[in-house]
Amino acid sequence: MGTKLRLGAAISIAVVAGIYINNTSLLAPHRGGKPALLAHRGMAQRFDERDLKNDTCTAARMLPPSHDYLENTLRSMRASFEAGADVVELDVHPTTDGEFAVFHDWTVDCRTDGHGVTREQSMAKLKTLDIGYGYTADAGKTFPFRGKAVGMMPTLSEVFATFRDRQLLINVKSRDAAEGEKLAAVLNALPAARRQTIMVYGGDEPVDMVRRLTPDVRTISRAAIRSCLIGYIGYGWTGLMPAACNNAMVLVPINVAPWLWGWPDRFLDRMTGANSAVFVLGPYSGGEFSTGIDTPELLARLPQGYSGGIWTNEIEAIARIAGKGKD
Repeated sequence: MGTKLRLGAAISIAVVAGIYINNTSLLAPHRGGKPALLAHRGMAQRFDERDLKNDTCTAARMLPPSHDYLENTLRSMRASFEAGADVVELDVHPTTDGEFAVFHDWTVDCRTDGHGVTREQSMAKLKTLDIGYGYTADAGKTFPFRGKAVGMMPTLSEVFATFRDRQLLINVKSRDAAEGEKLAAVLNALPAARRQTIMVYGGDEPVDMVRRLTPDVRTISRAAIRSCLIGYIGYGWTGLMPAACNNAMVLVPINVAPWLWGWPDRFLDRMTGANSAVFVLGPYSGGEFSTGIDTPELLARLPQGYSGGIWTNEIEAIARIAGKGKD
């Protein structure tokens, strides 16, 4: 009996040691270098994030501005790259005349002087709008950007032409598979090398369509990120990779990261091997993945020497702290 117990204990110790060796970052290669920074919406006006709903007009909740950049504009994107961003995120909607408009909201009523659903309008019409019209930080007493952003809503093709060698993340705002098919056609018209610098995320149906029709573009959807992370936490210790984690953009809330086998270096190495890019978000609390690494305190929670990706709404501040921004 004693021999069997000793043998069982030895086997258990060997299994635990094997799992440890297979998953410890201490024995994993460290890539070094500075983290990759993703500027969510580019340089943008911040707003009061309390009690947000899907239809909340965030332009009417703008905080007192510290700069004059408006999200999803060429000027904002250029400033983001100059500030230290490696990737800029932008939002798209198809238009009635075959373009993709770069704009966040489902309707134009909140930010602009127009009315109606964004995708039910032509790009020609959208180009006439003042996209800074609705911004106010004092409950409508003043509108500091009104009249200063007429015609500044870009098309996706203009973004591609302006930032030919830059990394971009495209957010598909709908649940329409047909939109994914249209976007895939646009992406497939680009050179293969260019497609490798573009990622797509958003609704399950359109993103699944892009993933199927444009397999060399990294993607992630709401369902896929859950499948990737839950699967990895469940059996990632074996070294097996969930299918949803392959050729993907893997979004990791900072409070979930410590639960990932081999975090950070072994995990990052495995994701690199799966041709996936990892970006850490702010803490997940049961809602949408909308927060970023936006404060020095959150940035300090990342492991020392972390070299993966960081998602932020405060590109200037975080780039400076990370040693990538302007002094």
